[in-house]
Amino acid sequence: MRIAVGSDHAGFELKRNIAAYLRELGYEVEDVGTDSTTPVDYPDYAEAVGVAVLDGRANRAVLICGSGVGASVAANKLRGIRAGLCHDTYSAHQGVEHDDMNVLCLGSEVVGPSLGADLVRTFLGATFIGEGRYVERLKKVEAMERAMAHG
Repeated sequence: MRIAVGSDHAGFELKRNIAAYLRELGYEVEDVGTDSTTPVDYPDYAEAVGVAVLDGRANRAVLICGSGVGASVAANKLRGIRAGLCHDTYSAHQGVEHDDMNVLCLGSEVVGPSLGADLVRTFLGATFIGEGRYVERLKKVEAMERAMAHG
């Protein structure tokens, strides 16, 4: 599985830790930046991880900013991206199982390296249920995206 990772300056250190952890687990990692703690704008990195997922360079992505909120808001503007802000393992697996979440957002000011690793492992270990009401709900979300794309 290929994983894209990205962050703004506030999430840089946690992103480095998460990327190293993913490599230790045997995942192929594409780091889309940022590459330092110099202030940058989180929407740029939300777009970069989202595009990596949408164009098939990554199966899923992890996106980090200070709170995780801005990153989540920005990533969800991309049609086909289902980003969830998770600071607990239940949400990290349930978001995939029920909602087909493909981007995990974390807040570096909320989550430390150990919990971050647990959340990422849980997110990547989960599978979309892909049947019944979960598929019907996903179809409704996709219809909302199409309607908004056409004004």
